Amino acid sequence: MKAYLTASRELAPNTRHFEFESPEWSARFVAGQFLSLTRTIHDQEITRAYSIASPPGGNQFALCANLVDDGRFSPFLFGMHPGDEVDFKGPYGAFILRRAPADCIFVATGTGIAPFRSMLLDMSASQPERRISLIFGVRHEYGLLYHDEWLQLARDCPNFDYRPTLTRPGDAWIGRRGRVQAHVLAALQEDALQDRRNPDVYICGLREMVDDLRRLLKEEGLDRKRIIYEKYD
Repeated sequence: MKAYLTASRELAPNTRHFEFESPEWSARFVAGQFLSLTRTIHDQEITRAYSIASPPGGNQFALCANLVDDGRFSPFLFGMHPGDEVDFKGPYGAFILRRAPADCIFVATGTGIAPFRSMLLDMSASQPERRISLIFGVRHEYGLLYHDEWLQLARDCPNFDYRPTLTRPGDAWIGRRGRVQAHVLAALQEDALQDRRNPDVYICGLREMVDDLRRLLKEEGLDRKRIIYEKYD
């Protein structure tokens, strides 16, 4: 199938939000899934997977991507203009919500926020009673992708808790500091003190963070079936 770029905007240095439309596609996907984009570059077909960063509905989809300086596909993507086309297939993937209406902790680093944007925009409309904490970790404040959206969602939805954390904060930052792992464990301890059942923990980001957090959660005694993850490398 073919998709046409309708708009794009910068989220952070070398990170953009892309919006596409495909007359051939009915957007029948489950929030959290991904698409495979394909382009022939220098006589070679290149395919890359990107999580959908928009909720199901209509024939549109959004992506969130980093520009990789020595990459083969991302320079093409960042060079697209409205009206340009790209081939794609999908949806694919099993990084989707499991048990309902279980409480959730979403854990993201970097562009690992993309599938959670799809889930949260979908759930805020269909499951407003579901209690969700988003723990989002990046190095610098400017890397908090969709930051204003999460702040607004936290104001609009009493059951949504947004917890950004920085590992290299500036002097003006007054929020959480450090890696996401410690803040996830703190959230679980808060649940225990409030006599709430263990939530499902969804993790998306680079392999090192995902593997380390999975190990820590298992050491804490969290049932492995409650740990759902996707690695971006």
